[in-house]
Amino acid sequence: MGARWRAAAVRWQAVGVAAVLALASCTSERSEVSTPIEGNPEAIRPFEIAIPDAVLADLDERLARTRLPDAGPGEPWEYGTDRAYLGDLIAYWRDGFDWRAQERRLNQLDHFTTAIDGLEVHFIHERSSNPDATALLLTHGWPGSFVEFVDLVGPLTDPAAYGGDPADAFHVVIPSLPGFGFSGKPTEPGYNPETMADVLAALMARLGYERYGAQGGDWGAIISRSLAGNYPEHVVGLHSNFMIGGPPAGVTDPNEGVPEAELALRAERTEAFAEGSAYQDIQGTKPQTLGYGLNDSPAGLAAWIVEKFHGWTDNDGNPESAIGRDEILTNVTLYWVTESIASSTRIYYESRHTPASRPVRYVEVPTGVAVFPKEIYFVPRRWAESRYNIVRWTMMPRGGHFAALEEPELLVEDVRAFFRELR
Repeated sequence: MGARWRAAAVRWQAVGVAAVLALASCTSERSEVSTPIEGNPEAIRPFEIAIPDAVLADLDERLARTRLPDAGPGEPWEYGTDRAYLGDLIAYWRDGFDWRAQERRLNQLDHFTTAIDGLEVHFIHERSSNPDATALLLTHGWPGSFVEFVDLVGPLTDPAAYGGDPADAFHVVIPSLPGFGFSGKPTEPGYNPETMADVLAALMARLGYERYGAQGGDWGAIISRSLAGNYPEHVVGLHSNFMIGGPPAGVTDPNEGVPEAELALRAERTEAFAEGSAYQDIQGTKPQTLGYGLNDSPAGLAAWIVEKFHGWTDNDGNPESAIGRDEILTNVTLYWVTESIASSTRIYYESRHTPASRPVRYVEVPTGVAVFPKEIYFVPRRWAESRYNIVRWTMMPRGGHFAALEEPELLVEDVRAFFRELR
């Protein structure tokens, strides 16, 4: 993170409660939205993160009883999560990581819940002081969470404080997807990306936003595609840092017209991810079986998630060269304290087993793409243009799958530049 951003981040955090109250005053202008109605489950209700002491004590006890397997042969991480790294991470989780400090940091933002189709949905809603700001929906994926975007809130809502143009301000909405974090866990099948998009569309409508931008990576990008495809009258622009898809239909040579550099990057990323996709098969077929072990063992949960932070980021062999240790553990701990690992993985099952009722063929909404070089997939621009109305395509100099955590400055600058042209 650059010096300018670090200084601004300190100013942002120092504002603390005053900032929350100031932003809340902006929200209070929409009193019909922010004031809960007694007995109405669809009301917008303030939410505060406050994990019971007993849950954290239980976590500590389980970590103390961790039984690690023997180290695999070969190079570190070759057979999976490195034993030495995991042992050090668990020791820090017990003796150095401060969840309460993370709670205080997260609670500086405005959290809410509301019921949509009978399911509780948690979200952050931070309004800019700029009345002309564009509403922006930020959607996470797996094994991410809403915490990925927390450090983007200040630069997006108050760009001037971070050296940006005040005109590039956004009202920011960051939901926890159904089955993730503090949102409810679906008890009925069918929560595929299309259904998730319907939930988010209902949330934005309830907040009073007729027009808004959508941004996401991983499942957040897939869900945002469905949102833009099925609600184009409401989505002003789609920004994605995770573009997937095959070649244009009906072409004889899919590589015709694709630059050599893009073909080389696609081949390199395909090879790099060749032995990293098995998790998709188990989560897409038997997620419940996996969930028993991960929900019962914090060490197992950490190993499952940290492997992705290692394999999917632009790092030097240590995931912490891309994402800070506290950031990693905040995300892992969130999964633990909410017992959401099993429910979160079901999105893979639902995506495979619940066909879209309104499949999106082509996204007419203006689309911007940020390509980070260590992303797990790479789709050539020509291929993407057969499925999206691409108006901006940025090849980033560094970064991987978790763009908001790895390269927040690059992501924010690209989001600003993309939506600037759509205002």
